[in-house]
Amino acid sequence: MREYSVPVLVDVPASANLTDTVFRRAEEEPGAVALRRKVGDDWAAVTAREFRDQVAEVAKGLIAAGVEPGDRVALMSRTRYEWTVIDYAIWAAGAVSVPIYESSSADQVSWIISDSGAKAVFVELDSNEETVREGISELPGLKDVWRIEGGALDELTALGAEVGDDTLAERRAGRGIADLATIVYTSGTTGRPKGCRLTHDNLLFTARNVAHGPLERLFTVDDRAALLFLPLAHVFARIIEIVLIETGTVLAHTPNMKNVGPDLQAFKPTFLLGVPRVFEKVYNAAEQKATADGKGKIFHAAAETAIAWSRAESTGGAGLGLRLKHALFDRLVYGKLRAATGGRLTAAVSGGSALGERLGHFFRGVGIEVLEGWGLTETSAPSSVNLPGANKIGTVGKPFPGVTIGIGEHGEVLVKGRHVFEGYWNNDEATAVAIDKDGWFHTGDVGELDGDGYLRITGRQKEILVTAAGKNVAPAPMEDHIRAHPLISQAMVVGDDRPFVAALITLDTEALEQWKAANGRTDADLAALSSDPAIVAEVQKAVDNANKFVSRAEQIKKFTVLDVDISEESGHLTPTLKVKRAVVMRDFAKQVESLYG
Repeated sequence: MREYSVPVLVDVPASANLTDTVFRRAEEEPGAVALRRKVGDDWAAVTAREFRDQVAEVAKGLIAAGVEPGDRVALMSRTRYEWTVIDYAIWAAGAVSVPIYESSSADQVSWIISDSGAKAVFVELDSNEETVREGISELPGLKDVWRIEGGALDELTALGAEVGDDTLAERRAGRGIADLATIVYTSGTTGRPKGCRLTHDNLLFTARNVAHGPLERLFTVDDRAALLFLPLAHVFARIIEIVLIETGTVLAHTPNMKNVGPDLQAFKPTFLLGVPRVFEKVYNAAEQKATADGKGKIFHAAAETAIAWSRAESTGGAGLGLRLKHALFDRLVYGKLRAATGGRLTAAVSGGSALGERLGHFFRGVGIEVLEGWGLTETSAPSSVNLPGANKIGTVGKPFPGVTIGIGEHGEVLVKGRHVFEGYWNNDEATAVAIDKDGWFHTGDVGELDGDGYLRITGRQKEILVTAAGKNVAPAPMEDHIRAHPLISQAMVVGDDRPFVAALITLDTEALEQWKAANGRTDADLAALSSDPAIVAEVQKAVDNANKFVSRAEQIKKFTVLDVDISEESGHLTPTLKVKRAVVMRDFAKQVESLYG
């Protein structure tokens, strides 16, 4: 078996836990800005001492409310300042946090709370509380529901006023790296979500070895700051939250994806975390704006130049002519794109699914290096990541310190390291399948390691299609190329046990507004546009482009444009925007059949 290891860089003592840095920094740098929270249009500073004090007050409230060491406390909210306070307060009280996506259904919430045995739950809004209470009759172990927008933090602060500092210190000291820190439920693209048991060691070991190893440069720049907008219920954003606290990087949150653009310009982060769909939307929005302003040709030339310049940088550097073109477009186009992110952003990390070489080269050519990483909930998020200055675009980087990656039977990617979870909560059978007798975690992803130890993910075992002719087809790369078109929202390749490969495609409703205005179709609805010859022709261009990158047997022969978009709200995407293939196949079975009729 081919494998690649990177030695441990930072050890974590047995007595350590996730709250240590919060309490230590409050004593060593009490006036240092730890976070910023949005108050109106301003970003108010929260010092290290103020953050510690609020964490301590809420933790004391939890203790007073009867939360015992090891108890599970659920947290259902969008990404916001209070999430981070509550997360650390749960740990300071010696308890275990159980994050829940705020978009979860009543059935999903009921399952996670009942399966985890949560004693209490924090919710953000009235609607979240209604969702919880809808299934509360089936949750006899749930004692308390605290609403953030209803003054939960103040309520708990008052409740814990009589709890002494010694009691809190005893609770914190009672938790070490071997203790359970959180149960993170998988997003559930198939079946019921499984709870991943992650310890303080899993999270601290990962955060410290990533922050002081491959990504150290991102967290040592002057006035370093990061804006989080991905859901903190997902382990990817959660581990970055911990990295930012551990490194003293100023952390801010924005709960609404629609506010990301204005918040980037106002907050001016040096570091950003995203998923591929976010970077696709940035590219597509820039392309649309340029086209609407009559500068589409300039933008396309600038994009091609950025990609060519980045590719040249990977193979020895650009020639004089390309450098001159790149410098020209830097003044005309790239500088404006950087300004749209606040003007200080030079690097970002992407994960959750494949970014694709096209976007990676484009953003590096623009001056914002997107470092692609890879991992799963079961590996505390990252197992590998590209490095600033050593970014091999098209790969997901090398293992981070303390991690071994191997390629097993049929190309499956296997992982070892202290970041690998203990197992699934209440599911020993699934744990035995996931972790073999030699300690390898079987990821289900398919990939390859190159001679330098860089990992390339080529597909997912469960998503590999096998046509009726026996041809194995990895859908993700083709879907990435199709989604590059600004009018397209999602693409799902089908063809398992079928005579040829086909695709279901949806349109981007935001992008369509500009297209409708430019083409005199302002009254047309999505159903009409899905069959509009001009739109279908644009989709055909995207499909033809995707077909250039695969063999004839893998090419998409037919497609259909759905008259609805698929989204998280419709139940077809996970909160990290991954397509739930089984759900799409079920709900659009007629459309699939029509492709082969």
